[in-house]
Amino acid sequence: MNFELSAEQKMLRDAAQKYLQSEYAFDARNKIIASDVGMSAAHWKQFADMGWLGLGLPEAHGGFGGVIELTQVAEAMGAALVVEPYLASTVLGAQALALAGTSAQQQAWLPAVAAGERILALAHGETDARHELRYVTAQARAQGDGWVLNGRKTGVLGAPWAHGFVVAARTSGAADDAQGISLFLLGADTPGLKVAGYRTYHGSKAGDLVLDGVRVGRDALLGTEGAGLALLEQIIDLGTVVACADALGGMAALLRKTGEYVQTRKQFDVPIASFQVIQHRIVDMFAAVEASRSMLLMAALHADHADARTRARMVSAAKSAIGERARYVAQQAVQLHGGVGMTEELDIGHYFRRLTLFCNLFGSADHHLQRFAALS
Repeated sequence: MNFELSAEQKMLRDAAQKYLQSEYAFDARNKIIASDVGMSAAHWKQFADMGWLGLGLPEAHGGFGGVIELTQVAEAMGAALVVEPYLASTVLGAQALALAGTSAQQQAWLPAVAAGERILALAHGETDARHELRYVTAQARAQGDGWVLNGRKTGVLGAPWAHGFVVAARTSGAADDAQGISLFLLGADTPGLKVAGYRTYHGSKAGDLVLDGVRVGRDALLGTEGAGLALLEQIIDLGTVVACADALGGMAALLRKTGEYVQTRKQFDVPIASFQVIQHRIVDMFAAVEASRSMLLMAALHADHADARTRARMVSAAKSAIGERARYVAQQAVQLHGGVGMTEELDIGHYFRRLTLFCNLFGSADHHLQRFAALS
């Protein structure tokens, strides 16, 4: 099999790396985080102009490409520590609409998402779910010619910036039943919907949604009533693959920066890179990065597999393996930099935070190892 990127994919990757390296420097990123909004409208518009916000979406709505293209941009964003809601909107929210939305729903939202004019987030997590997608207690009750939603969703990526939400709610069954979960498309300004935003550990933003008697029409339903779990699993599997690409970008950046540092850091009047134990640790970091790259490619090639069981197995295998290696690379980078590695002024500690959060995003390595075993 030919695992080489196409010429177009290489151009996309190179353009993303070039732009982010020149325009999204660490100091500029810190200013974005410190701002009241917490993201850059100028960068977001540039992402849209380059076509990144339409990746994986239907061409009819301003999109192009697929999973491989998504991972190429995500890897560059991970290397640059981008805080804008690329994963939250382009991957999770928009893909949910692309997969299950009606023509009217897609036309109303997807062109604006691809153009950077709207941000769409996925609200599925709950406090006691522990990464089990079937655990949903938020309720959606049919009433008149619409629905009434009540409940709370937690850890919604990009929530403070979102113009709309795809919300998972239960239309029937017990809290952990596989059947009875439905998805709904809500505007952020819908009466009864409140967002409690907060900054995440690595500088981006997320939030909790409170649904208090939220009334929506029948046309807010996304896909088939009660059959939303399969769609939710497909979206989260895709999000997991893209998150792995983001993590790979961070890991590769840490490997490069740590390799450069040990060449200049001296002890006993010689660079510490000359010590065999340091060389071994750098080689182990390199091996972890390259193994993660192979696992990511395997998962990306299966992310849209027709068989949901095969897709889920490959995604969980990648998340478990890359999660373990991401933790290792991050810890090694901090240790080899010494105390300076955890200072706010150096980017090493910020990579460490991002990778630490990745390790538990959409499920820990142990969670995905158990899922892989169950599916096997």
